[in-house]
Amino acid sequence: MSNQNVIRFNNTNRQFYTECKKRVDFYFRDNNLSKNGNMNMYLKTAFMFAAYFVPYLLITLNVFESKWVWLLLSAVMGFAMAGIGLCVMHDANHGSYSKNTKLNRFLGYITISFLGGHSLNWRIQHNVIHHTYTNVHDIDEDIAPPGFMRFEPHAKHKWIHKLQFIYAWFFYGMMTMMWSTTKDFKQLNRYSKAGHLKTANTTYAAELALIIVSKVVYYCYLLLPFLLVKEMTFLNWFCGFVVMHYLAGLILAMIFQPAHVAGETEFPLPTDEGNIENHWAEHQLRTTMNFATGDPIFSWLVGGLNHQVEHHLFPNICHVHYPKISKIVKETAKEFNLPYLDKKTFVGALWSHEQMLWKLGRAA
Repeated sequence: MSNQNVIRFNNTNRQFYTECKKRVDFYFRDNNLSKNGNMNMYLKTAFMFAAYFVPYLLITLNVFESKWVWLLLSAVMGFAMAGIGLCVMHDANHGSYSKNTKLNRFLGYITISFLGGHSLNWRIQHNVIHHTYTNVHDIDEDIAPPGFMRFEPHAKHKWIHKLQFIYAWFFYGMMTMMWSTTKDFKQLNRYSKAGHLKTANTTYAAELALIIVSKVVYYCYLLLPFLLVKEMTFLNWFCGFVVMHYLAGLILAMIFQPAHVAGETEFPLPTDEGNIENHWAEHQLRTTMNFATGDPIFSWLVGGLNHQVEHHLFPNICHVHYPKISKIVKETAKEFNLPYLDKKTFVGALWSHEQMLWKLGRAA
């Protein structure tokens, strides 16, 4: 990855963001609302945790004594894992879940552990790099997959990419499995060399110890059903583990990928001097897409992350407020003659992503 410290946005033209932020701030002030979570957020948190732990306990206590029911409950846990990641972990690691910084850090660390990941690595990749340099070639790691996939037009083209519109969906399901095994160790090495750990006021040794301890704890509690249920074979346990992680990874990819890797989004290149043409906020508008924002149930289930435009402009605001402030953002963008990318349906967003995979597989 290139050194993001040399990248500079054109922050002289900041009128849109200044006006939009002012209007959003007025909304919270005039309605006497906190920008953090509310009762809706707390009830959602309880729901997602219950959806994860109730099936886990039913399996561990062998309530149903059936390998097919174990598999079904593992699938429910997979959906709940994704729900915890989208609805709780994401806000906590952005510091928007609560006014209490310690609670945010605690929830951020605990909840991403359910997905097998490490909080600091996620915050560096997502908060620091992706949210700042969205869709920027050789910097944004979200568009820098393994070499057999191609997520942006400036990446090297390979013959195998012609088939990625088919096989990408299979590999999306492996996302959280990679988190729970090798990814954190590779990221930690990379971020240590790049100086991110020093910026975060921590050390490689401290974070490595946390990763090792958290992974040991993670696999110990996941192995409990295999150790306690006499009828469960290791194959039964492994199938449940794979189903749980695969569904979680696939769901997370289906929510995050269409937001940036789509036919409507842009992939701006900096100049040789490291300058990007637009202001940071305009850059977010051009590289980010909403979808299915008119469906309140869908929005509730995916942690408001179908409102990606609002999230990228205001990541410090809890997602429960996005449906309201989206009207402000959309109107302000229109006033300043700026794009506001929004697919009406989730299926439409997935299709746009699929078309982009096809296009990138063929364009050298």
